[in-house]
Amino acid sequence: MQSRRPTRQVIVGDDRVGRVAIGGGLPGADGRPTTPAPVSVQTMTAGYTHDIDACVREIHKLAAAGADIVRVAVPEKKDTEALRHILPQVRVPIVADVHFHFQRALEAVEAGVHKIRLNPGNIQDKAQVVEVIRACKAKGLPIRVGVNEGSIIERKDKQKRMRELGTVFSEHKHGAMLAIMIAKLEEYLDIFYEEDFRDITISAKSMDASLVVDAYTEISRRFEHPLHLGVTHAGPRETGAIRSIAALSGLLVNGVGDTLRISYASDPVYEVEDGLELLYALGLRPRKGVDLIACPTCGRIQVDLFTLVQEVRKKLAAEVAVPMKVAVMGCIVNGPGEAEGADVAVFAGDRRGIIYVQGERVANVPEDQILAKLLEECLAFQARVLAGEAKLGEKKVEIIPPDPVGELGSGWEKVAAGQVQQVTIGRTD
Repeated sequence: MQSRRPTRQVIVGDDRVGRVAIGGGLPGADGRPTTPAPVSVQTMTAGYTHDIDACVREIHKLAAAGADIVRVAVPEKKDTEALRHILPQVRVPIVADVHFHFQRALEAVEAGVHKIRLNPGNIQDKAQVVEVIRACKAKGLPIRVGVNEGSIIERKDKQKRMRELGTVFSEHKHGAMLAIMIAKLEEYLDIFYEEDFRDITISAKSMDASLVVDAYTEISRRFEHPLHLGVTHAGPRETGAIRSIAALSGLLVNGVGDTLRISYASDPVYEVEDGLELLYALGLRPRKGVDLIACPTCGRIQVDLFTLVQEVRKKLAAEVAVPMKVAVMGCIVNGPGEAEGADVAVFAGDRRGIIYVQGERVANVPEDQILAKLLEECLAFQARVLAGEAKLGEKKVEIIPPDPVGELGSGWEKVAAGQVQQVTIGRTD
């Protein structure tokens, strides 16, 4: 994991909804270096903004799921008018997504929105852009400049510059598109710089995961602004998750990216959940709630593991806030090792389950009691952690794998006969 690319930090929000920092590492307005902020997760409402009550409910749902910032569409004046009623009711920074009509940006600023997103591909008039910049500057609001592969337009007066960039990328698979994207960003950002406006984030999205990687990699070398990562038009969650993670994980591992949106043709709550899980998995955000691991499919499983895992996930997500590691294993092959590495674990065989808490065997129950007992032990362990009586990740005792034959846990005879290996965990005696 490479260190984060230093950028000019941008702040989104206010005292009432809270402030979310994006990027950091370069000196701020006071000349002192800023501390890089955790990578933030964004999403966008799926409903109409002018449906005020529904929009507020959706924003609350997305914030509850963990969204740091929520974007709303404002294609019509009735949408920006609705913002005046929506903003006082929510507790998360709101970004107005503006396309084609610069007036919507001005109206959103007046309504009290916390950030504006502009697309260079469809708001090109310099005077209009300047008006938006000055309105945001007066209110201290940042702007995201977002180019999408599907909306950027090649302009005749930039042909020379694009040819130059095309030469730079002539050996590159995506040379022509990279040239257009960078030329468009340069052209647009020059307007901002002329107005001495640098509270900017940048995005350069495509449906092609490899182009996304190439675009952000090149842009990160040319601009000092924080980068908003994303794969646009990624599709339904089933395929969009793979497409998005294929692009974003590599960028993040290489220190590129300061905020992200995983985009699905689905409920945006999934965008938030999967965005957070990506950051948790890479160690870029401290985990909130359970870290659940489970067996893959195989012929050794002796319980209905897949139903069990889904039931465990739902129950623990609703009732456990401590970031404990919970393992749900379907047989004794990997079970002992995973029990050794988890705070709470169950591994099963012969329609039963053995439950361990930090390596100590605490229960041996029939299959139909596994879920209830596992939840009980997780809640008890959580209470001990919150009371300071236990620490996450500590292991103290021995785990002895059971014999898969006969009553689960009856492997003691084979242990004695040397037919089952005894696993020792961090003994302190």
